Amino acid sequence: MSERSFPWPGFAVAVVACIFLAILGVDLVYVGVLFLVWTGSLHLVSARPPENKPVATGPAFTRDNMADLFEHSETPVVITERDRVIVANLAARKLLGGHIVGQDVRMALRQPEAIRLLARKADGGAVVRGLARRTDIWRINRKSLPGGLAVIEFVNKTAEADIARAHTDFVANASHELRTPLASIIGYVETLREDVDRLDPRMADKFLGTIQREAKRLQDLVSDLMSLSRIEAEKHDLPSKTLDLSKLVERAAHDAASGERAPLLDFETAQAFEVLGDRQQLEQLVRNLVDNAFKYGSPGERVTVRLHPRGDSRVRLTVTDRGDGISPEHIPHLTRRFYRTDPGRSRASGGTGLGLAIVKHIVERHRGRLDIDSTPGEGTRVTVTLPIEKADETV
Repeated sequence: MSERSFPWPGFAVAVVACIFLAILGVDLVYVGVLFLVWTGSLHLVSARPPENKPVATGPAFTRDNMADLFEHSETPVVITERDRVIVANLAARKLLGGHIVGQDVRMALRQPEAIRLLARKADGGAVVRGLARRTDIWRINRKSLPGGLAVIEFVNKTAEADIARAHTDFVANASHELRTPLASIIGYVETLREDVDRLDPRMADKFLGTIQREAKRLQDLVSDLMSLSRIEAEKHDLPSKTLDLSKLVERAAHDAASGERAPLLDFETAQAFEVLGDRQQLEQLVRNLVDNAFKYGSPGERVTVRLHPRGDSRVRLTVTDRGDGISPEHIPHLTRRFYRTDPGRSRASGGTGLGLAIVKHIVERHRGRLDIDSTPGEGTRVTVTLPIEKADETV
């Protein structure tokens, strides 16, 4: 920018004004001071204004500073210059590989939907599948910067989609499980009302027994759903009460084996163990495991419950039945809600399909581990390992 020219017209006016003042008899000293002040102000007005220096925004600034800014972000971020990757943070390198730096971003991604998004050269986003693994779901956001630069962000939506799918499956399964006993109850009640005058008392009693059984099944299902909901709501809260696990397991196991099953329970503990736990949930865990062992073990066979130390800091609870066992392909799915290896047998025995799902969530809340081992034709063993609390008193 060139300097401004001196304001000569203003200088001429100052000269004329000072001459006029001198003619009027004003002291020449005052006239001279006035002239100097006037011309000085004209010089300041004509001076060159300060310039605003532009901030460096070129590639060197972006690569050095923006790379440091994004390096430790948990979200994968890639910076491109004319479609060539110049910066990829740590998360992006783990996702796409460290070799992508220097490559054309479209070659680095190798995903048709992502390539179409980047080919448009416009800001925006798109959801793509199979970016790194076949089942992955990612949202890719692109933002253009001056100088042919662009910031590309990858947001992982896989977990969100899995949760939504699990919620949908749960609602569908729960609706089916609730509808089945309700349909049975309604059907038998309608039959009783239609033939109330002609129905044989023994047949009526049979119908009422079925209604009572289905109503009990419905009650158990609602109770288990409520238990599962409460446990999931508390899963991040570590229990704070110190409990005597040996006494708790013995009491809960005998409760589950009450009646004609009581002589078939074989309980053994090596010593007293103290754990931080929720009494109600741990009792429910033991009852569920022992009840499952009797339901799915062979009739008349013993169920063993053992409580032994594992190392110096953990205790191991094992519940073993002697029955038909479980095929290996079913074992990874046993803790899923409403999963059954034999739906007909499970419903006939009064199972809701939620017992092991409840056990899994209780174990997770207590920072433990759940293992299931089974040999077809021999039986099943469920092992729960919990941390021991070093405490002097039992609550």
